[in-house]
Formats: sequence, structure tokens, C-alpha cells
Amino acid sequence: MDTTIQADEKVIVTGLDTGQEDYDYSMIELKELAQANQMDVVDRVDQVLDRPNAATYFGKGKIEEIKNIAAAENVTTIITNDELSPSQLSNLNDEIGIRVIDRTALILEIFAKRAQTKEAKIQVQIAQLEYRLPRLHTAANQRLDQQTGGGSGFTNRGAGETQIEMDRRVIQKNISHLRRELKQINKSEATKRALRDKSAIPTAALVGYTNAGKSTIMNKMIDRYGISKEKEVFEKDMLFATLDTSVRQLTLPDQKRFILSDTVGFVSKLPTHLIEAFKSTLTEAAKADLLIQVIDYSDPHKEEMIKTTEKTLRQIGIDDIPMVYVFNKADKTSYEFPTMEGDDHVVISAKNKESLDLLTKVIKQHLFNNYRDAQLLVPFTDGHVVSYLNEHANITNTEYQNDGTLLKVEISPSDLQRFEKYVVE
Repeated sequence: MDTTIQADEKVIVTGLDTGQEDYDYSMIELKELAQANQMDVVDRVDQVLDRPNAATYFGKGKIEEIKNIAAAENVTTIITNDELSPSQLSNLNDEIGIRVIDRTALILEIFAKRAQTKEAKIQVQIAQLEYRLPRLHTAANQRLDQQTGGGSGFTNRGAGETQIEMDRRVIQKNISHLRRELKQINKSEATKRALRDKSAIPTAALVGYTNAGKSTIMNKMIDRYGISKEKEVFEKDMLFATLDTSVRQLTLPDQKRFILSDTVGFVSKLPTHLIEAFKSTLTEAAKADLLIQVIDYSDPHKEEMIKTTEKTLRQIGIDDIPMVYVFNKADKTSYEFPTMEGDDHVVISAKNKESLDLLTKVIKQHLFNNYRDAQLLVPFTDGHVVSYLNEHANITNTEYQNDGTLLKVEISPSDLQRFEKYVVE
């Protein structure tokens, strides 16, 4: 079964409204996903049914309508809003006469095109193979039809079954190989994470819907507090512009340091295969001290986006980490910004300096609330301690006394314990 999608091809997005609350929103999103894949959406077709047709997903009359629109508009691909069963996919292809793909296949194709790192590419390959596995008989039947002119003799059926078994073994072998390769990469990433954990530097992870502005916020923070602009991440106004988790260490003007990670964005009905495959990538979020959920404040469906993000986080086992809600893109609305709404709701525009000031303040309040004010008297012979504190603590006052340097500092618990012998009341 060929699910390769050609750029700029004409497509129809289709869906089944069975009374689900977010149906219209998911259809708008399906169109945006298709457009993100350089596809020309020429029409949208909906059908209201209590439940999908077990054999063909749509009813017979609706299939005929889709077929007629496709012929009139020179459409080459039909995209369904739900994941189709192998038999539904096969039957719809036969009934309509042109290629039919489902939402899952579309998202997998986008991910395959956007993956940059070796880890992301392997994760997508695994998800694609797991999607193909139960659909092998459809592909095999199509091959046999082409070879025999639609004949259904016993010998041909047997050949098809043999081919399916061979294909299944090849795919399962490839999945096993890719998982072993991914395991090795994960070991290397785990080692890096362990080093970061050992450093006791707090971590924050940007999470949220795709195209909510996570990468923009990441780059603005890097530009302010990072080592160099070369460490900025890719950003573009499109769904799934980035798939790879980026991790950067930032240093604030008062010498407080933290790790900020930019994770893959979510979307409604994210395929189960992808959620499983990207669990390792989202480990950065799972290990974070603070989650920063970025929401597009200008999107009328922002409440659904929040629900989708939190549902996906629960699916991958992340449900007990403190979270700040950052309502971004307020410059596209009539709302005032930057503003605080409670302790954990911030309204900002990532492109606005004052907004970044407020966001930084909120992050500091959550990540460094255990910092302590202390006075340390450091003998002149231990000048290296003063040098260290200048780089790693917020020194608010310095006095030179006869027996050493008296420092008033805002300091982390680990460093306070480390330099306990210098503490004075």
C-alpha cells in the first residue's frame, strides 16, 4: 500500500460526525495538517452517522458524493479524519477508485519529512512500520489483483498469503533492529541527562500544541540568556515545524542557571504509535521540575488544545509535575499583555520584551523558590570560593573585612550545604 504523499496534490478532507464535542475543530485541524504537508485542500465532506460503517466508514450515498466531487475537481487523494481499519481502507480505495489515506497516515508522513535527528527518524520509522503491519493484506491483495487481473483462484490466494507472511517477518525484523538502535541512542541521552541531574541545575520543559510558539519562546530565551545565537532552534509558522527535543542551559543576570527544553508539539488524535515512539524523546519533559504549557491565545480552540496536551501528557505518564500556563500570541488579540492571572497563568507575546521579563520572573519563582539568603565570610586564602559564588550565586553585597570577604548571597540549597563552614549569622 503506497501512502507516499506528493507535494501540492489536490485532496478532499472527509470526516464522520458521530456527535463528538470537538468534531468541527478536528476537521479544521485536519485541513491544516494537509496544508502543512503542501497539499491543496479543494473541499471538505462531512457525514452525520451514529457510528462508522464497519465496511466502508461512510455510507454508500456519501461515498458516491465524494467520488463525484473528486472526479470534478481532479482530486488524487481522499483524507479521512479517523484512523481506518485495514478493511475500511481497502474497501474505500476500491469504491472511490483513488487513493484514500487516514489522519494517522498523514501525520506519520509529516513526521517522516520533518524528523532531523537520528533518534527522531528512527522513532518515526518504527511508528510507520507498526502502522503498516496490520494493513499488509491490503497491499498484498492489490499486488495480486494487478498480477492476475482480479482472479481469485486458490493458487493465487496462497501466493498472497505467503507474501504477507514474508512481508510481516521483514517488518517485524526491521522493527526489532530499529528498537535496538534506538535503545543505544537512549542510553547515550540518559547518560547526558544523568550528568545534568547530578549538576543539580533545575529544569523546565516547554510543552503544548504544535505551532503554539514553543520554539519562538525557546529562541527568545536563548537570545537573552544563552551562550550564543548559534544554539537557537528551528522555528516556522506551521504545524510540526520541529520534532526533535532541544535542550539548552540558560544563565540569568543574577547567575541563576536552569535547563530549558523545547519538546515536540501535540495534536488531537495523535497516533498511538507515535505517542509510544516519542516517549523517549519526551523524557526531558518527564524529568523536568517545571512544565511550561504554551497555548496560542489567539486560537478560538485553545481550550481543546489544553485538553489535548494534558491528555497526551497523561498518556505518556506525566501528570504530577508543576505546570505554568503561558498564553502566547496575545499580540494577535485585543487582550492586554503581559499580565498575570493567578500564580500560574501568564498572558504574553513571545516577541515582546516585557512579556519575556514576566515569563522569566514566573519561571524563577517556580524553579528557585528553595534558594536561601545567607551571609558567608570567606577567608582571603579561599579566593576560589568567591570566584565560584560570583559565577553561581546572586551576590547582593560584598564587604572586605580583616579576616576575609563578607558576602550576602542568594544561594541554592546544595551550594549552601557545600559552603556551610563559611556561613555567619
